[in-house]
Amino acid sequence: MKRKMYLAGVVLGSLTLGGQIFAYSDESTSDYVDEARVINSVPIYQEVRVETPRRECWQETTTYYEQSPGKSITAEVIGGIVGGVVGNQFGSGSGRDIATVAGAVLGGSLAHDIERKHYAKQRSYPVTTERCKTVNEYHTEERLAGYRVTYEYDGRQYTTRTSQDPGSTIRVRVGVAPIEN
Repeated sequence: MKRKMYLAGVVLGSLTLGGQIFAYSDESTSDYVDEARVINSVPIYQEVRVETPRRECWQETTTYYEQSPGKSITAEVIGGIVGGVVGNQFGSGSGRDIATVAGAVLGGSLAHDIERKHYAKQRSYPVTTERCKTVNEYHTEERLAGYRVTYEYDGRQYTTRTSQDPGSTIRVRVGVAPIEN
């Protein structure tokens, strides 16, 4: 009998103490998760500017000049000699000497120009090269940004925005907090 009384006292004390512990909380709110019925879910679209890089290529023709492995001055020397001989035919005395020198210089210069033009014509050729650059193209497109969801909970309607369509129900956090007077 004593044992039954002791057990009843412990149970009664635990219930009383447990109720006091439950009523007393350091937290100012008690949140829990519930489900609410979705009334409407509308997709939200947003216009987005999209950049697409594109490679643009074209053919460009340039003239390629091949370098000479070693240039001879034979043409200039021969042109100078021929020019000196021709220049020597004009004038007399010191005038003849001047005409000879002038003919040699002029003959060498003409031979140099003729050889350079001839060499350039023989040693140059066109080369076609592909040139490319990156060009950015822009366009706008509509992308799904989320959903405007209207739901009902406890007889009231609420609206929120979600990243995915919730379906027929949406999970909601319900909070209970005491009001201080």
